[in-house]
Amino acid sequence: MSPTSPLTRREALRSAALGLLSLPLSATALRAADKKEKQPAAAPALPAYTTFPGGRENGLRLGIASYSLRNLPLDEAIAVVKVMRISNIALFRLHCNWEAAPVEECRAVGGKLQAAGLALTGSGVVNLPNDEAKCRRAFENVKAAGMATMVCKPDLAALPLVAKLAKEFDQKLAIHNHGPEDKVYPTPAVAFEAVKGLDSRVGLCIDVGHTVRGGEDAVAAIRKYASRVYDVHMKDSVAVPGAMRDIPIEVGAGRLDIRGTLRALLDIKYDGVVSFEYEKVAGNPVTGLAESLGYVRGVLAAWAGR
Repeated sequence: MSPTSPLTRREALRSAALGLLSLPLSATALRAADKKEKQPAAAPALPAYTTFPGGRENGLRLGIASYSLRNLPLDEAIAVVKVMRISNIALFRLHCNWEAAPVEECRAVGGKLQAAGLALTGSGVVNLPNDEAKCRRAFENVKAAGMATMVCKPDLAALPLVAKLAKEFDQKLAIHNHGPEDKVYPTPAVAFEAVKGLDSRVGLCIDVGHTVRGGEDAVAAIRKYASRVYDVHMKDSVAVPGAMRDIPIEVGAGRLDIRGTLRALLDIKYDGVVSFEYEKVAGNPVTGLAESLGYVRGVLAAWAGR
């Protein structure tokens, strides 16, 4: 099927996702379901997608931002991610406070994720003020946990300090854009202008929903700033450009050009993680995540001829 062909499998994928979502949120039940799923079958079927090292599925590495599961404790959030057959996770501050937690706690969280078979690929947005002691603590914490990319929001005055620490710790950073209500980094274009002269370890986390609300084309931004795109937050929305408040919805059900976004990431050979950030308040987050993942997996599988 060509990239421009209609996705006729969408309803089937939606049904399959919703079937998964009957799983209870209890960590015990989720672990039991995961254990049962791993039992060998008499005649195992081929998967509907191809998985490669790093959680890559038909060309892209998929992950989950734990902000999606912010109302669950860490152990239950881990269980949900594993049930979704995802191996990459970005941790929100409620699951580990990268700005203020003791370094030993962050190291222990990193070990827990590793023991669960999950790679710590990113974070919720870490605020980095123009204060070396506070910034250094955040860098020490994410390094101790083994985080690949710190998703962050540095004060503009702190950018030289942050670039210095990124080099010292050999830590990749991704500045997150937050839409028109963000007076510092509303769009990827603004963030790129701020970092383009800094050490190459400092790049962008393009949030596709906030990018469109900020009046910028997310697909064009991914292509234009490809050399500095280190993280992507995948979501969908029915909010219009310029809206000061997001209206999140399951991926594939909103106004965003999801297929164009995926095609752009494939075209630039994006090697970072596409982190699903499901923010819809109403309903079960497991339901929304599963439907969103099912839609994207279906598009990628169709393009790969699966």
